[in-house]
Amino acid sequence: MNIKSVQKKLDKIDGGSFKVSEADNMRIVTGTSGDWNAIISACQAAVSSDKNIHVVNKVKFTGGQDAPMRVPEICDNSLEGEEPDVLIIGGGISGASIAREMSKHKLNILLVEKESDLAMQASGRNDGEVHPGVDLSKGSLKQHYVLLGNRMYGDVCRDLGVPFERCGQYVGFTQKSLKPVIAAYVLMRKNIDGVKDTVLLSGEELHKREPNLNKDFKFAIYNPSAGCVCPYGLTIAYAENAVQNGVRVSLNTAVLGMKVKSEKITEVVTNRGTVYPKIVINAAGVFADNIAEMAHDMFFSIHPRRGTNSILDKKAGKYIHCISSIKKLTNNKSHTKGGGILHTVHGNLLVGPDAVETWEKENVATNPESIDNVFNKQRETSDKISKRDIITYFTGVRAPTFEEDFIIEKGRNTANIIHCAGIQSPGLTTAPAVALDIEKMAVEMLTGMGISVRTNTEFNPKREPIPVLRNMSDEERSKKILENPDYGEIVCRCEEVSKGEIIDALKSPICVPTVDGIKKRVRPGMGRCQGGFCSPAVVKIIAEFTGKNLSDVRKSSESSVILYGGTKEGEADEQ
Repeated sequence: MNIKSVQKKLDKIDGGSFKVSEADNMRIVTGTSGDWNAIISACQAAVSSDKNIHVVNKVKFTGGQDAPMRVPEICDNSLEGEEPDVLIIGGGISGASIAREMSKHKLNILLVEKESDLAMQASGRNDGEVHPGVDLSKGSLKQHYVLLGNRMYGDVCRDLGVPFERCGQYVGFTQKSLKPVIAAYVLMRKNIDGVKDTVLLSGEELHKREPNLNKDFKFAIYNPSAGCVCPYGLTIAYAENAVQNGVRVSLNTAVLGMKVKSEKITEVVTNRGTVYPKIVINAAGVFADNIAEMAHDMFFSIHPRRGTNSILDKKAGKYIHCISSIKKLTNNKSHTKGGGILHTVHGNLLVGPDAVETWEKENVATNPESIDNVFNKQRETSDKISKRDIITYFTGVRAPTFEEDFIIEKGRNTANIIHCAGIQSPGLTTAPAVALDIEKMAVEMLTGMGISVRTNTEFNPKREPIPVLRNMSDEERSKKILENPDYGEIVCRCEEVSKGEIIDALKSPICVPTVDGIKKRVRPGMGRCQGGFCSPAVVKIIAEFTGKNLSDVRKSSESSVILYGGTKEGEADEQ
């Protein structure tokens, strides 16, 4: 569609508030509007069929104001003057997997993450599904990488010591009349789009396998290659393996600005000092376009999209053992995968997510209507789920482009940056494959600068995980407790987590001595009581291990204080 035709479409949105222009393989949308959804509609209408042309949103939004990016309270010079060969910005699944693949080379690699831990945003706030790619059309980067990434998951998770289950995905239909159409769709996905495991199951076969799904399902699309993984667990494992192979990770480190000279980034300013990288890899999630703008290379825009999930008690896990959802053919053009019910690797059921456009990049508050909307829909998948079984819920903010596809490419205006942007679902699935391509691009870029890139002959792809007491046999438990008596002291009854596991987490390659940091690594506080009983014990163990006062232990970031003081004089600093 040419630019004049696009403008005609925009003239019909929000009283003709928007204008579009085209330059340098960008379509720039300008104007003023108080309606965020109208801005989204205008930018989506400007999307070109040419995959090299991206939409940049320059509309002034008057209906609200996003809060400034959260910056760590820490301000020091610990990184001042550093000269990494590779600076990776972002400690989500993209940044962590890229760091691990880059560690195959003998390079000075630094990963910076502004949060107090890895996987604090979208990478730790998604459902953990490893997608089969059945809902993605051939030709997109998403579809290309999801097929590659899905096939890699078994080997990657074995190497990194991360639980992974190919539990399969069922998409059920109640409309029997749709079966011929869906059968054709299945054949197309299987034979044309390359999703080879796609099959059509009868309702009878579906209910033999999963008797608690909707009795009205007449048939279902089934993909056995679909699976589930712990998203934050995998991110941490990738990063730990990278550190074991020589990468440095700096948490609580925000990128605040850049200096660009002669079309190259020469300086990157952080709250912990200025660094001087040879190349920069932009894996900054919802802030990827901000980083691109700092680098004088903003040719795309991110529009945040919220998604809410609920976690159900493990007793609900007995009802469904797969990934399942209902599908109806409607005129709904929402860019969500529709959510579903997923049996997690830890035995819970996860319900969600929904998809809500937002202008706020870091607002992860959970709204009751999101939970209600998700449950109202997914009760059509199974009437066994109940909000009474919710033990926690969380909201993440995804980072789509207006093209709804990934951007995996070198800078267009700035020579020493690589963008890994627009990474939303199925970004967790695609990460292993994307990281390999980013690695190749980075090596080519460094070599082109005359830098010798040697193989890291000591690279070890294997990561030894922390032993999990609850998964051991009685014999294995007894042996482990004899070796380390701390494994005989249960701290979290809900998840059967021992003191030994917590201390081992504190000894890990990336030590995050906070209650949430330990929770993400070995799961105390993940059960029904959500830490109501075990959190004080976890705080005490952290304090003893680190030599801190109890009042100095934090829940997460430096500002998340747990203890302000004692109830009696002198109690605040008791150990």
